[in-house]
Amino acid sequence: MTVAELFPTLRELPRADKLRVMQFLVAELAREEEPTLQPGATYSVLSPFNSHEAAHKLAQLLESEQSKQDA
Repeated sequence: MTVAELFPTLRELPRADKLRVMQFLVAELAREEEPTLQPGATYSVLSPFNSHEAAHKLAQLLESEQSKQDA
């Protein structure tokens, strides 16, 4: 069945069924997205936590912005 053949059938559906079709399609699209996360798997997350260099750069940025506002 082609998409063109589906449209007339979809138009005839009640509102609740149209919403179910939308939910189904969104779930299908989400499953196709990369990367997929697996339940129970461990993933690395990049974070500035305990990054003194990142904290120093942020402090410099804030100081330069404060200097601009004071001028």
